[in-house]
Amino acid sequence: MCGIVAYIGHREACPIILKGLKRLEYRGYDSAGVALLDDHKALKVYKKTGKVADLEQEIGNKDTHAHTGMGHTRWATHGAPNDKNAHPHLSGNGEFAIIHNGIIENYASLKAMLIQKGHHFSSETDTEVLIHLIEEVYQHNDVSFEEAVRMSLTQVIGAYAIVILSKSNPNYLIGAKKGSPMVIGVGKGEHFIASDATPIVEYTRNVVYLNDGEVAIIDGDQLTIKTIDNTLKTPFITEIEFNLENIEKGGYEHFMLKEIFEQPKSILDSFRGRIHLKEGHISMAGVNKFEDKLKNIDRIIVIGCGTSWHAGLVGEYLLEDLARIPVEVEYASEFRYRNPVIGEKDFVIAISQSGETADTLAAIELAKSKGATVFGVCNVVGSSIPRATHAGAYTHAGPEIGVASTKAFTAQVTALILIALSVAQKKGTISNERMREILNEMETIPAKIEAVLQTDELIKSLANRYKDAKNFLFLGRGYGFPVALEGALKLKEISYIHAEGYPAAEMKHGPIALIDEEMPVVVIATQHSNYEKVVSNIQEVKARKGKIIVVATEGDEELKHMADHVIYIPACEEIMLPLIATIPLQLLSYHIAVLRGCNVDQPRNLAKSVTVE
Repeated sequence: MCGIVAYIGHREACPIILKGLKRLEYRGYDSAGVALLDDHKALKVYKKTGKVADLEQEIGNKDTHAHTGMGHTRWATHGAPNDKNAHPHLSGNGEFAIIHNGIIENYASLKAMLIQKGHHFSSETDTEVLIHLIEEVYQHNDVSFEEAVRMSLTQVIGAYAIVILSKSNPNYLIGAKKGSPMVIGVGKGEHFIASDATPIVEYTRNVVYLNDGEVAIIDGDQLTIKTIDNTLKTPFITEIEFNLENIEKGGYEHFMLKEIFEQPKSILDSFRGRIHLKEGHISMAGVNKFEDKLKNIDRIIVIGCGTSWHAGLVGEYLLEDLARIPVEVEYASEFRYRNPVIGEKDFVIAISQSGETADTLAAIELAKSKGATVFGVCNVVGSSIPRATHAGAYTHAGPEIGVASTKAFTAQVTALILIALSVAQKKGTISNERMREILNEMETIPAKIEAVLQTDELIKSLANRYKDAKNFLFLGRGYGFPVALEGALKLKEISYIHAEGYPAAEMKHGPIALIDEEMPVVVIATQHSNYEKVVSNIQEVKARKGKIIVVATEGDEELKHMADHVIYIPACEEIMLPLIATIPLQLLSYHIAVLRGCNVDQPRNLAKSVTVE
């Protein structure tokens, strides 16, 4: 989950690297460092615990002149977040430097072997073991720098995206990937390497997404790609689809707030061109590819992690409701380890914002090995999951920089609504009239979310009242249940307040014991199929003096007399509820976190993309 960036070319490397690290800081911010190699073969390494700003202060006015260099922002796995464990790491003889995103699983046995051979280590990291291994192979075999890297990687078990430089080769960079993301930017007389395209888009729109088991060798202005076993590959250059302004704050205090307010557009972009109102149908090429199979499948399995798992729960309700297909929703991290019963008649939907989630990728490979068809729902073009699945759909939410996912969730739900409708139409489980009703409703959703965003000041006042709460409870039924789960996750992620989401009816089976006059309870109580039942649950909370915050349908006067606070949202089709009801919960979490002085965009212990197990 660390961020890596490297540069080789005609510009000064350090400013490019530091700017790139700031854009990648959502991937990790425990420590940061740079390695710079100048034309006189002098290798300068600067690193510091904390954020990139702390590294900049550490560097100060030190010599940073170099046209080749690399940098790293760390999310700690092996070893505490401190200066000695910060990347880059050097080989024992100081010849090689490395930055690394991932985990070397067999580092302990490799380290023991290297210690026997006389190597000494200055950090607790698995990464330092790898650079010493490369040094060992290089010193005791008649091989080149490139060959030493490839030979070393054949001994490594685990996941990695690495960049390595050598003092003896100032115009040379080597990158390699397995299980962690890496993209190569191709410019005029210059190249970039990064965890994703955000540090690159300012300089070039042409990129190569490295595949697992590939090594990129940049020699001056020449890019060569080989497999670890030395098979030459042809680089496939694609164009970055987003612009620089997409990854800037645009006047907002935080990326998270910007991304919350972008949701009318991101949802529109996610269904634009896929809805055909006049004809009353959905156009999704990935779904159409499996039309015959979808008519006869036994079940659909949805896999994801975190917020994507919550979107998957919405997908379960949608697919069973509209397409009448049995659906199971699985945590990818559990699915991959429990020997699931899965076969050729199963259709798997894998959901991931980044397209690089390690557990989801492993679950995809497991499902494919059992003969299942795997369909990806992903936000990042060119990422690993779209390349690993048989087909899929992009969500078109645009870059999401805030660690706590907001617009990605609603974009995923939008895509799942379209998938469910498309499958339902192919199976004949939805009438043409009902299809047109839903499609017309979908067209109104961006405007309805705009209306919800106008309640921002009201929600901010609620946040001020409850910012010191120790616990929160979120309740919902039906489509409101995944919304409750997502609301609780957002609050705990960024404000560090303990929060739990429950099906409202389950409150009587345990959580009701927690309710007292100090407990805020957020209830999704819109006028849909379970309305009366939810009202009864509100009464149960009220009888125990809990503080009730209700998300209700506009015009519902009854709830004003029961709840301490009411946040109104526009009336909508029940299947669209998660798109609208989640917005006030995102705003509530955001404002509580800000008022508590939390770092909203970079919450402690978290990173945006979980690319390690």
